[in-house]
Amino acid sequence: MKRSIKVISIVLMILAIILASTTVFAKDPKGVTRPSEVSIDTSDTENVSSIGSRIIGIVKVVGTIVAVGMLIVIGIKYMMGSAEEKAEYKKTLFPYFIGAILIFAAVNLADMVYTWASTI
Repeated sequence: MKRSIKVISIVLMILAIILASTTVFAKDPKGVTRPSEVSIDTSDTENVSSIGSRIIGIVKVVGTIVAVGMLIVIGIKYMMGSAEEKAEYKKTLFPYFIGAILIFAAVNLADMVYTWASTI
């Protein structure tokens, strides 16, 4: 129980840092070039966008395959095991679920950040 609280608190701290760093409140000093006066070359953004979407897609597929494969392996071992082995597999299920949730959350969070950044 203490371990799960530690993991959840670490995840919440990371999310707080990410969310706090996305918004910038700054005063516009005098003499600084305005964004409308700056010419930005956006010719390579489509290439970066396609590479980013491919990477996120690959990570989603691989993460899902690994998570489902591990669940199948643990489930088969649980069904075939004795009473002592079943108790041991029950202990391994909790870290598995935490890991699977972190994998899916990380990939979906990265996908949300990528989608948000590509709209800017």
